[in-house]
Amino acid sequence: MKILVMGAGAVGAYFGARLAAADEDVTFCARGKYLEAFRSCGIALRSIRGDLRLETIRATSDPREFAPYDLILFCVKAYDTSEAARAIEGCLAPSGAILTLQNGVENEERLAAIFSREVVMGGNARVGVEMVAPGELVHLSSGHIDFGELDGSETERARRIAAAFTRAGILGELTPKIRTLRWDKLVWNAAFNSVATLTRRRVGEILDDPESRRLVITLMREIIAVARADGAAIGFERIDSYLAHSDKNLRAIKTSTQQDLERGKRLEYEALSGAVVRAARRLGVSVPAMETTYALMRLLDGAGDK
Repeated sequence: MKILVMGAGAVGAYFGARLAAADEDVTFCARGKYLEAFRSCGIALRSIRGDLRLETIRATSDPREFAPYDLILFCVKAYDTSEAARAIEGCLAPSGAILTLQNGVENEERLAAIFSREVVMGGNARVGVEMVAPGELVHLSSGHIDFGELDGSETERARRIAAAFTRAGILGELTPKIRTLRWDKLVWNAAFNSVATLTRRRVGEILDDPESRRLVITLMREIIAVARADGAAIGFERIDSYLAHSDKNLRAIKTSTQQDLERGKRLEYEALSGAVVRAARRLGVSVPAMETTYALMRLLDGAGDK
């Protein structure tokens, strides 16, 4: 399968590396020092699933250079969606798909407005990975993709993608309920990314502090209330499994938004706490803790100065 990784940060580079190691035809689209590192040194992955070294990979700053593609893994930050979408116009092969692995629950519709709903698929990147230096990854937890067609159907192209993911060892689930799973991921992401970034703490440190743990639970309850109002089938009892999984497997994780803060990069809070707040206002759900978190993340990112 001919695959473009559009946005080869930590998540994109991880899944692209696994696919390339499984002999899929993978192109990595990156910029600046990351592109230079990919071209000169490839990708080095230290992983709980076994280390991987790809000394030679195909990397470009122009996705059109090696088009067309059967699959585009769309992994850019949510705030770069429009610009990246313009860059891949005309890059899909017939019956190809754009699979968004971005944070939040809003990017499917943004991409569908630019291309069409038939072209776009939704997906969750379930992985704890950090790019510690250009081209150098550290993989700490999980490492799979849940995905599906937006209309819930199981198409031939979805089955082909699932087969490629299986060969690479990264298939989580091909699901008819991707909207619910997207909200399911946002429950964890919007809560932990926000608290971790505001406090500059790893997941384990947050869980060990009783008040911080209580705040995470409050945020999760608010997010689930919004998700349920939006039609997602998520029960409040799900919180116990989030916390148990985090206690067991995610304690060392430094969330992606916290990593961005430490590197002086723009923060992706709009796709996380912002998405929850906008949906809550649209659906008439009260989310006072998330409203507060959203305001603090905006200030931390300097939105008031822009």
